[in-house]
Parts: sequence; C-alpha cells; structure tokens
Amino acid sequence: MLQAMTKSEFIELVGTELGTSDWFAIDQARIDQFAEVTEDRQFIHVDPVRAASSPFGGTIAHGMLTLSMIVHLCEKFAPNIDDARMVINYGFDKVRFAAPVKVGKRIRAVTKLLEAKERAGQLIIKVKVTIEIEGEAKPALVAEWLTMHLVGRM
Repeated sequence: MLQAMTKSEFIELVGTELGTSDWFAIDQARIDQFAEVTEDRQFIHVDPVRAASSPFGGTIAHGMLTLSMIVHLCEKFAPNIDDARMVINYGFDKVRFAAPVKVGKRIRAVTKLLEAKERAGQLIIKVKVTIEIEGEAKPALVAEWLTMHLVGRM
C-alpha cells in the first residue's frame, strides 16, 4: 500500500506510475478452479490434450481470470488515503484483451494513475492497468479501472 496521504496529495500523483507488482504464476489448477466457479469450461482452458492442437498450442487462462487478478496484483500499491472508510470497485471504462496467458506463464501489473476526482464524500480513481506476460512483447490486457474511495465521517 502507498504511504498514508491526504486526498490532495494523492490527486497530485495523477499522471504518475503507482507501481509494478511481483510476478504471479498462472497454473492449470487455478484455470480449472476458475472454470468450475464460472461454469466456463471451454476446451482451450481445461483440456490440455485438445488445446494442444489449437492455435495456442496448449491451455490458456480465461481473459476474465486475468482481469480478476487485478485486485490481488495491485493491492501493494493501492492508495492509503487519510479518512478513507472503504474502497469499492466502481467498474472499468475500457478493457482490452491483447494476448492470451498460456498455462505456466507469469503475469504482473503495471499501473498509472489517470484521474482522481472528488465527488460528495467520494474520490473516484481511474488507473490504467497493464497486465504483462513475462517474456512476451504484448500484454495480456490493458484496462482503465475505476475505484470509489468513500472518505470522511460516516
């Protein structure tokens, strides 16, 4: 987590990189668990034998699995804003899946603060998140992630 700061201090960080996560391995067990939870058992995710003859040459992570890892990957550099009562996901302005994450690959998040706007006891933050794949030129995804920070007294 970033060091504690005021809303004004955080707003001054707009345009800067917030951080880069550690690498995180995506293994077949995690892909299989995600398939079970979401009921998305397409062969390119869960059948290594059949997926070997696909254009991917093996199983790949669901795009939505990769997207769902954003919270975990970014938690180390989430803003720590004075008087924040809670933070909730507010949505995404844009998500693009640029390249598949093949089983066994490692991913990480690189973030840049795009916007921070105050609105009636809230701070709406937009962060560009790029999920990189270790050893590959194209990222797995690029997203503009919105979070709502509820600040002040309840």
